[in-house]
Amino acid sequence: MGSHHQAMGSHDGPHKKKDSGGLASVIRLIVIALTIAAIVKELRTPQDQRTWHGNVARFVPYDFRRPTLDRVRERMWAPDDAQVVKPEVFGVGWTVNFGRLAALARRRVSAS
Repeated sequence: MGSHHQAMGSHDGPHKKKDSGGLASVIRLIVIALTIAAIVKELRTPQDQRTWHGNVARFVPYDFRRPTLDRVRERMWAPDDAQVVKPEVFGVGWTVNFGRLAALARRRVSAS
């Protein structure tokens, strides 16, 4: 397995690997910071008022409740929902409503 990684890394070159890693690191740090901020927000809320879902930094959604099949469907496969981007099922940020994308693609194909 180690030789496989070395072979793959040798094709990328030193600059390409550094550039993509830099952006990924920044995004990872932002997600970690937002996750910590959301947890702190919940822990500062009186225990009987904690919901473990909401927004952090005014607009970034978070949801730390146990995922349910209904919530997965609502956020990732809701063809009749106008939103293509929905809050994550679990975690911080957004996910894609693949059901809506499929409905839009079907509509476009049938209109052609």
